[in-house]
Amino acid sequence: MPWKNQGGGPWGSGPKGPWGNGPQPVGPRPPDLEDLLRRGQDRLQQIMPGGYFSGIGITLIVLLIVAFWLLSGFFRVQSEELGVVLRFGKHVRTVDPGLNYHLPYPIETVLLPKALRVSTISIGMTLIEDPARRGRSIRDVPEESLMLTGDENIVDVDFTVLWRIKPNGVGDFLFNIQNPEGTVKAVAESSMREVIGRSQIQPILTGARNVTEQGVQELIQKTLDTYGAGIQISQVQMQKVDPPAQVIDAFRDVQAARANLEQLQNEAQTYANQVVPQARGRAAQIVQAAEGYKEQTVAEAKGQSSRFLKVYEEYKKAPDVTRERIYLETMERVLGGSEKLIYDGGQSGQGVVPYLPLSELTTKRPPATGQQTTGGNR
Repeated sequence: MPWKNQGGGPWGSGPKGPWGNGPQPVGPRPPDLEDLLRRGQDRLQQIMPGGYFSGIGITLIVLLIVAFWLLSGFFRVQSEELGVVLRFGKHVRTVDPGLNYHLPYPIETVLLPKALRVSTISIGMTLIEDPARRGRSIRDVPEESLMLTGDENIVDVDFTVLWRIKPNGVGDFLFNIQNPEGTVKAVAESSMREVIGRSQIQPILTGARNVTEQGVQELIQKTLDTYGAGIQISQVQMQKVDPPAQVIDAFRDVQAARANLEQLQNEAQTYANQVVPQARGRAAQIVQAAEGYKEQTVAEAKGQSSRFLKVYEEYKKAPDVTRERIYLETMERVLGGSEKLIYDGGQSGQGVVPYLPLSELTTKRPPATGQQTTGGNR
């Protein structure tokens, strides 16, 4: 008799082998699927008398199916979303975030675009994973960032565009454009190239960024509105505006030279603003002095001519008296300030006593060499 028929073989009864009882299941045994199905059928038969295919059974099954179908119309809209309800593919309404309901499929369906979120698109640069830094790093994209200015210079522009879906343009956003992000990126790059192509490089590199950003934003919005995209451009931010790396040193030298030129021009203008008013003041002063001298000279000339005419009238009346008077007045005016006394050495001067003022000679300057005094100080 074989060993397997002898009470389980030489190793005893049960499922044993040469190595013992074998692996045993640990923990509770899993439920038997067939047993569960059998029990479920028994319960359904108890609930639906007459079996599954009786009138009551079919009615209950249909009601359950309809109930589940109606309940499938509930949906939840998240905080950054708007619910767009479509009835047989046509947009009928838009619902706000929260729990909402629509007629079950296939009558109505719902789309949930991120209509309340502000999205960002970078142009001229991209973020890549950097294992060395354990994060992300920015990589330049020259085919997007290199642009030609109006004065035929090349400039490297990196910028970002912030955009969102218009509250009343969700339908346009879903049905009028196929690739929203690609459309916004293409329109933004084209608009930036157009604005840069109309501008000079120097204002772009220095103080015209705000004007450039505003112009690009308006042009992007105008183009997207023409497309009927339902997109609102919130802001355009220029991140980096530099000359190409190959010529950046030369551009910096040019900028330094222009800065020095402006500094020298400002210094020269400051000096001119200081000197010109002073020169104008002196010129005005000289002109006023000349005018005063002119008025004075004319007045004196008029006075002398008037005096001469009066003297002439008196001279015609009494020539001898007038002649002697003129002579005496003239001699008084000529000799009135003189420190010397001149007298005639003839008979009329014999009674004059010579006098030598020693005290005055010690304080006064001695006469110049070769000066002759006639009769001395008397």
